[in-house]
Amino acid sequence: MNSLFLAIAVALMVRSLAAARLDRWNLGAPVVMVLAGVAVGLLNEDSLSAVLNTQAVQQAAEIILAVLLFTDATEVRGGRLFGGSAGPVARVLLIALPLSLLLAMAFGWLLFPGLPWPVLLLIAGVVVPTDFAPAERLVRDRGLPTRVRSALNVESGYNDGIVSPLFLFALILAGDHDQQRTPLDALGTAVPFALKALVVGVVLGTVLALLINAAERAGWMTDQSGRITVLLAPLLTYTVTVGIDGNGFVASFICGVAFRYVHRLVKARRLRTAPAGATHALSQDFHLLEDITTVLTMIMWFMVGIAAVLTVLIGIPWQVVVFCALALTVVRVGPVLLSLIGSKFSGRERLLVGALGPRGTTSIVFGLLAFNRLPEGSTADTILVITVVCVLGSVLVHGIGARPVTQLLTVQRAV
Repeated sequence: MNSLFLAIAVALMVRSLAAARLDRWNLGAPVVMVLAGVAVGLLNEDSLSAVLNTQAVQQAAEIILAVLLFTDATEVRGGRLFGGSAGPVARVLLIALPLSLLLAMAFGWLLFPGLPWPVLLLIAGVVVPTDFAPAERLVRDRGLPTRVRSALNVESGYNDGIVSPLFLFALILAGDHDQQRTPLDALGTAVPFALKALVVGVVLGTVLALLINAAERAGWMTDQSGRITVLLAPLLTYTVTVGIDGNGFVASFICGVAFRYVHRLVKARRLRTAPAGATHALSQDFHLLEDITTVLTMIMWFMVGIAAVLTVLIGIPWQVVVFCALALTVVRVGPVLLSLIGSKFSGRERLLVGALGPRGTTSIVFGLLAFNRLPEGSTADTILVITVVCVLGSVLVHGIGARPVTQLLTVQRAV
């Protein structure tokens, strides 16, 4: 395990030292870290499964997911719950997302007929949530219409938080070793978990935001201590919620939503009454959290590289390739286009929202959690293979292939 940590540290260091040069060569962090993970995996082929399927990796994945969910919830700009394009974003999250999950399960049932429905729901939870880590330049591309960029940003911030309780519900069923637990039993466990998470998330998010603003107003905090406090918020929320048998992931996400709203509301009020230059911008307190999240994301891409080697050793059935191709295209584009019928978005804007849906860190963490918690065997291996093929396919489709599609649609729009 020490050698693994050393390899991760070296890869992170190399990427950081050459970040600007590598970006100019179109070698983003996901590509570099995956290649580093592949190199390490090739040197340790005999112990790959043992490396990935450990308690330490599972706990690390859980902590990383909690931080990512909190970060995603706090990155939504503006004072509204769904940002500046509330109607279209609500349609995508509340209509397209459930339809995508059902469509993914349907394709999974056709291609993997031997898998029970909880496992199909797990797989859908892995391949459906979007994340712009593999193609983060796209969401900042000024060539995209502003409301498309806004919708994509807000959607990617919320969809993993919506999917996570369904994913954990399916994991309770699929991961039960004696297979005696019924859906009602699992629901009886999941609902109290979610309710506790909702209460803890709202309370801690609100209280922490009020405490930070009160401490700043009283002059008790420094800029650094404010950033540290924000970083500790998801860790505290996750730990407290798990300690009372709640869903730590949902709590972290809800905490991020509540924290962002209250923190922004109070601080914006102070900025309006403060003299020029007396206070920092609204985003100042989140800089350390964003940097740490970037590091955690790169670590997950390194693990994908290791998992890719194990995937090749396991074998990649044609069904997995077909399923992932469908997941990256039809499973997203169809429901998004359907959900945006009658919206203010033009036809090309709807197609852009549907086409630009990369999969990234959320899929990786969900896949690793499922691989670790499910009993060893073909089912766990299948989910791992699907995870790796899906996210690496997304790097190609949405990292390299998305720019020509974007240019084509935006040029046609301009004409």
